[in-house]
Amino acid sequence: MVEHTARESAPETVELTPTYVKDILASLDAERTTEVRQLLARLHPADIADVLGLVRRDEQRELLECVAPELLPDILTELDEHLRDNIVQELAERQPNLIADAVRQLDSDDAVYLLEDLDQASRETILEMVPEERQGIEVSLQYPENSAGRIMQRELIKVADSWTVGQVIDYLRSQDDLPRSFYDLFVVDAAQRPVGTVALSSLLRSQRATLVIDIADRDLDLIGMNMDQEDVAFQFSQYDLTSAPVVDASGALIGVILVDDIMDVIEEEADEDIRRLGGVGDETMSDSFIVTARKRLIWLGVNLVTAFLAAMVIARFEGEISEMVALAVLMPIVASIGGNGGTQSLTVAVRALATKSLTPTNAMRVIGREAMVGLLNGFILALLTALVAFIWFANPMLSLVIGMAMVLNMVTAALFGVVVPMVLERFGADPAVASGVFVSTTTDVIGFFAFLGLATIILL
Repeated sequence: MVEHTARESAPETVELTPTYVKDILASLDAERTTEVRQLLARLHPADIADVLGLVRRDEQRELLECVAPELLPDILTELDEHLRDNIVQELAERQPNLIADAVRQLDSDDAVYLLEDLDQASRETILEMVPEERQGIEVSLQYPENSAGRIMQRELIKVADSWTVGQVIDYLRSQDDLPRSFYDLFVVDAAQRPVGTVALSSLLRSQRATLVIDIADRDLDLIGMNMDQEDVAFQFSQYDLTSAPVVDASGALIGVILVDDIMDVIEEEADEDIRRLGGVGDETMSDSFIVTARKRLIWLGVNLVTAFLAAMVIARFEGEISEMVALAVLMPIVASIGGNGGTQSLTVAVRALATKSLTPTNAMRVIGREAMVGLLNGFILALLTALVAFIWFANPMLSLVIGMAMVLNMVTAALFGVVVPMVLERFGADPAVASGVFVSTTTDVIGFFAFLGLATIILL
């Protein structure tokens, strides 16, 4: 991740507030360009990125023209992924020199981050403008998307296992192209395989004659170049890592992943899961209503199809409903409570699968726990609903029916909320995308069928 450096003679940074955003937009609308530049100059690059995410596409272009060129690299890396793709693509087509300048200033992982989603023609144009960085970027782009090779940083410090502390210090002082910030050094053998890490603090505390391998931490957590970024994030979280070496198929050191990059991955994956659970895909706040509607329509259409399944169940009991209008009044309660219960279990399960806290090892225990949760909550809600139904309709048997249906639907919702995402993942599907449709359909169908079926048996 790029390091933000202090700007010489720059005004003191201010906190981004709604009022401050309004001031920026008012100055922009009034075409007071100098004033806009002054307002933006007082913001942290991350805050400028937030401002870009709040405004329309045309305003984004105007604001970018007012941004100081030296701040652009920092801003681009802070943008939301989908917004970044749009802005970088547009800049690459109109002002490719700006993107090329950003690539030169950024660390290798951030440079790849900017270029990976560009169309081939735009990417080639920019790569021709950065011959020194081109080879490394092209190598990184050959790794699978969302792999360790894509997110790793090639800039690192590696030293031979035969060196002394004094040799390492002299080497560091003599080099002009070291990374701007680093905290660990990697000790490698003759085949360039990592054999340990040395923290700068340990290096500085040791005598010059000490072999660097003697102060190295040999407990390495190696990351394969093709490892999925979610698995990398899990390793960082599980073992409290701040950095980890990335190795190729032969075990040779080719890069490093830092904890700040993993924080971006965790945020990105969590954001993606939340969006997919809601069926909103990759939309952003700056999208037009046409674009937003189109993205949402697909899953709404799927839900419409599944809703007809529930409607078919209701149609099966058309005669029973016509004989007892109270059934039609109470049906939505059963379906709604079941749907909410299923969503709760589903959300927990999808997140647990993403963080690897739900595995085949504990699957049965988790399923059993969710079933008991559904049973307990269903029983409590059934008592309350039955009481209300009795007061409302003065029919004790109707109260019994809705109570039984609610318990059954809550248990079903809890079970399917866990089982469906597990099954989908087992068959290679993304549980965050498809689980919601299956679970909501199941709770509706089971809820209606249980309620109306029991009513037919007991009441009619």
